[in-house]
Amino acid sequence: MAEVIALIDYGAGNLHSVHNALKAVGAEGVSVTSDPDVARAADRIILPGVGSFKACAEGLAAIDGMIAAMTERVQIGSAPFLGICVGMQLLATHGTEHGVTKGLGWVPGEVRAIERTDPAIKVPHMGWNDVALSSHAPKGGLIEEGEAYFLHSYHFAVDDPQHIAAMTDHGGGLVAAVAHDSVIGVQFHPEKSQAYGLALLERFLHWRP
Repeated sequence: MAEVIALIDYGAGNLHSVHNALKAVGAEGVSVTSDPDVARAADRIILPGVGSFKACAEGLAAIDGMIAAMTERVQIGSAPFLGICVGMQLLATHGTEHGVTKGLGWVPGEVRAIERTDPAIKVPHMGWNDVALSSHAPKGGLIEEGEAYFLHSYHFAVDDPQHIAAMTDHGGGLVAAVAHDSVIGVQFHPEKSQAYGLALLERFLHWRP
């Protein structure tokens, strides 16, 4: 029986592209949903995100019971979870875009603006860039080194280096991926990262943390 993969629809994700990418790597039970009961019963949960931290956090919180359902299924039930772009940033304690906004707090840290330390460095960080593994990357090759597509003006400053799974370099180091127990998050867009991103999504479908 195919697993149920809850692709959370809260009005702030690139749902069509992510859904198509998942189907391309063989996912059969993808449910694009804003129903907390579906999330609570899912085998895996994916949280995409496009836009500002504040708008995404408020959109997610506006779905009655969704954060509680996700927390129950992931933090208590240990279901594999993947956050993409702002969906990864929402794992933080809070974000500072358009004021301080509370995040999920599953991976302690702050989402703050990318500092322009060199006039030649452009913000937003947009386009292809390297993904370099940290010593704390999840075992089993879930995240691999390669090149991925990024588009962001804010970055995740993680409190505990042990939660950093991968880094990229854009005028200095930026967190490219985080991991903690059954939770992973990637700053880049797997659905826009061609073969590299599709391979990551396929590995996530088989990940047993």
